[in-house]
Formats: sequence, structure tokens, C-alpha cells
Amino acid sequence: MTDDAELTASFTELYGTGPEGIWAAPGRVNLIGEYTDFNGGFVMPLALPHTARAAVARRTDGRLRLHSTDVPGGVVSLRVDELAPHSGHGWAAYPAGVVWALREAGHPVTGADIQLTSTVPVGAGLSSSAALEVVTALALNDLFELGLSTQEVALLGQRAENAFVGVPCGVMDQMASACCIEGHALHLDTRDLTLRQVPFDLAAHGLRLLVVDTRVKHALGDGAYAERRAGCEAGARALGIDTLRDLPFEGLDTALATLAASEDESVVRYVRHVVSDNHRVERIIALLDAGDVRAAGPVLNEGHVSLRDDLRVSCPELDLVVSAANEAGALGARMTGGGFGGSAIVLVEEAMADTVAKAVSEAFTAAGHATPGIFPAVPSAGGRRIAPAA
Repeated sequence: MTDDAELTASFTELYGTGPEGIWAAPGRVNLIGEYTDFNGGFVMPLALPHTARAAVARRTDGRLRLHSTDVPGGVVSLRVDELAPHSGHGWAAYPAGVVWALREAGHPVTGADIQLTSTVPVGAGLSSSAALEVVTALALNDLFELGLSTQEVALLGQRAENAFVGVPCGVMDQMASACCIEGHALHLDTRDLTLRQVPFDLAAHGLRLLVVDTRVKHALGDGAYAERRAGCEAGARALGIDTLRDLPFEGLDTALATLAASEDESVVRYVRHVVSDNHRVERIIALLDAGDVRAAGPVLNEGHVSLRDDLRVSCPELDLVVSAANEAGALGARMTGGGFGGSAIVLVEEAMADTVAKAVSEAFTAAGHATPGIFPAVPSAGGRRIAPAA
């Protein structure tokens, strides 16, 4: 990861002129509320200190040039009027998709030179792709004076990923990257995009939230997200509601009995997970508002059981993080993100953080797994211009 001066220098060397600015957008980790965002439900992510950064300059000739310091290969050069969904381009599809989405929405983006670099771990379920989308959208919003709000930036990033790249994600990742603020978790209602910044000062409570990157991704996850999304939509149709958000937790048992009579058992499980996870978001917010952060631990454990048994998106490595951490004295833990690998989060007393991290690493060694990456999740700022200062 280069610093701002190095990024500016590498941009200048690459493109022959200096950038007009540098922007940053973070990855995220989700505290609670998984597979709920495409069901109109609640999520509660927080931004990580890890960011994608972009040095950017406008072009007026319709040319989009993209380069990443993190990926081998030269500059990807594209014509903005020839951008088309599902046309490949590898990592460059994410920023290119943002340009396409902006132009599709009628915004006069006439080209750009972009140099990207990132510290967001790729493949860890921490939204490295959303960080690329949001940092690109923020830069172009500023440079072309488009006047977009942070929510609109997030929605454009989501459209790029859905329609251009072809990943049917919800809006949580982009909203977290664009809208989070330091020291807070973001309570987002994905139905109407209302949000609330919930104070989440772990250090003040003597706590730490660890992210454990298992460094694995199982191929089973490739089509599993879309299959679960389809199952959730089938459950909503069978219940005569627009989305599973419209099913209150108090009516869950009755709804599950109804579904069991007509739907595949997987649909029953998916519905149970989504509705109960929405309820878990509400429970954790109530605990944070009451200052009882430690009591969130058991709710994280419940969330993991639901993801493992009802949604079935966990894997042996993620389950091992949760069991080893809890056995070593953690307050609670769960997988986070899409699953089948990626990362888990662990809520732990600050004084126990090293002990728990060591126990998880030793459990991985004993099981023959690669050493996991472990770092604290410090609630950080969302996307912003960093040079020159906004």
C-alpha cells in the first residue's frame, strides 16, 4: 500500500500528468444482519480502517484508463461509450461499471484516468469490490460536480455490481463504504435507506471486535448466494408479501407452518433465518442503546447458528473460529458476509484479545488449515476525499 505522495507519483509516472485529487473508501464488516439486505431488512455494518484509494483526473475524450497497484498487468483502456454489462475486464469491471452506471443515469462523465490501490483484503468477505465502486463514484461525483448524495453514490455502486458485473448483491456493502462514520455502527433499513449512526465505542467498554480472515473461499459459494436469494423471494411470494421484511418476528412460527405445507424445506429455513436475523439486529441495537455491549455476544452466537444451520452458508473453518474463540473466553462470535469462507467476527474483552486470537490460530494449525489473518475491527470513517483536503 502506497501513501498519498507515492500514489500521486505513480499516477503521474503512469499517465504523464498529476491527479486532480485522491479519494478513499473503506471495506466493511457486518456486526449483525446477514442476507437481510435484499429482503428489505435491517443490517448493521461498520467501516474498517482498510480502504481502497483512488488518484483520479478527468478526461474529455471519452477514454477511461484504469490501473491498480495491487494487480499484475498494465493499464486497462476503455471507451466510455462502449461500456457494456457482462463484458469482463476482471477487477476493472468494478470501476468501469460505476462509469457505465453514472452515464446510464444521465450524468455527463466524459472519461477519466484512475490509479487504484487498496488495503482491503480480497476474498475475505470484507467488501473490497464495494470499496472500489464507492471510491470511484465519489471521485467522479466531485470532479464532474454531479451533486450526488452519499446514498445515491452507494446505489450507483450497487447498480454497477448488479447490472454491469452481474453480482446480485444488496445495498449494504456500498452504503457502509459510503455512509459510515468513525466510532459508530450503521443501522440501515434497506427498504427505505433510512439510517442511524449508532455509537459503538468498544474501547470505552474495555472490549475489542476481532476480524478473523480464514483465508479460504469455497467454490460452493459461487451460485449459493443467488440460490438463497431466489429461495427468499419464493418464500415471500408464498406468504403473499412483497419482501420478508414484511413478516414480523411475532408471526414467524405461523408463517413457517404455512410454508412447510407447500414449499421446499430450504425455503422454510431461509425465511426463518432472515426474519430472526432482522430481530437480532433490533435486539443488538437495544443493547447498545442501553450501554450493555457485552450482552451482544450471545446474540452473535445465535446469528452464527442460524447462518450455519438454517441458511447453511458457513464452512468448517468459520465454525472453527467460532468454537475456538468461545472456548477461549470470547463473549460471542459469528461468521460475517456471504460465507463459504471469508471472515468471522469475535467480540472479546480487550484483556483477552491476544489469548483468544492465539487460541484460534492454534486451532487452525491443529486442524491443518492455513494461519488465519486476525486484526481488530475499529469503527472507521466512510468514503471521503483525502487529498487535497475537501
